[in-house]
Amino acid sequence: MRRLFPVTDETDETAARTGVPGLDAGAAPGAGAAGGSVDREWPLEELAAAYAYPEPPPGGAEPWLRANMVSTLDGAAQHEGRSQPISSAADMRIFGTLRGLADVVIVGAETVRQEGYRPAREREAFAAMREAAGQGPVPAIAVVSSSLELDFSWPLFTSPLVPTLVLTGAAAAPDRMAVAEKAGARVVIAGDGMGVDPVRAVRALAELGMTRLLTEGGPRLLGQLVVSGVLDELCLTVSPMLTAGDAQRIAGGPSLTVPKRFALASLLEEEGFLFSRYRRT
Repeated sequence: MRRLFPVTDETDETAARTGVPGLDAGAAPGAGAAGGSVDREWPLEELAAAYAYPEPPPGGAEPWLRANMVSTLDGAAQHEGRSQPISSAADMRIFGTLRGLADVVIVGAETVRQEGYRPAREREAFAAMREAAGQGPVPAIAVVSSSLELDFSWPLFTSPLVPTLVLTGAAAAPDRMAVAEKAGARVVIAGDGMGVDPVRAVRALAELGMTRLLTEGGPRLLGQLVVSGVLDELCLTVSPMLTAGDAQRIAGGPSLTVPKRFALASLLEEEGFLFSRYRRT
């Protein structure tokens, strides 16, 4: 893996002289020490530094919501209904790193069904880091669902290391809420009607002490987060593949009246896959 952006002349000179990239003083916040044009395998600790969440402001931690998505060159977010066929080993390392840094992973109910979501697993490489940050052993999974038509016998609900959350609206069916809670899930109300209000969802999670937020989609959920203005960062893997067909984009639903502008924070590359991070301006 190599970093394409940000890179300074000093970093390039260090890499050329030693074969090992040096610190990039011009790196964007959270870009970490990893850098340079040398192609090498990065350890998890270095990836974690490159993808670190912003330092909390003096007044205390504020929620920061990042999305992690993958797209082909022609804009497909899935192939045959799943993201795995357009992913790679490096993409999965970054996927694991982003989970290792997060307090909670927010995911739509349809993505849970399609991708066969399971509980987050504990990883020894992140144990000390998470303990030092005051985090539990793994991030919680928060499933966004208005109908609560989920199979609560799945391991995601019955055997997670930390209880799975279900984000829903106040008008959701009480019997389905009861089934979710009986299975061990924690129901969090984040809307007045059937659906979930993204602004309220972010606030509700922050009130539970979860401020390092990560969403893995799907496209409909990501579209709702974009339109509501709560998305702070997009980690987008561009897969060097073409699929054609009618697969969904990474974000769907109603469009914005005025497109939102994000700024490039970092860009990594491995075997033709591009790993970009964009932050709201």
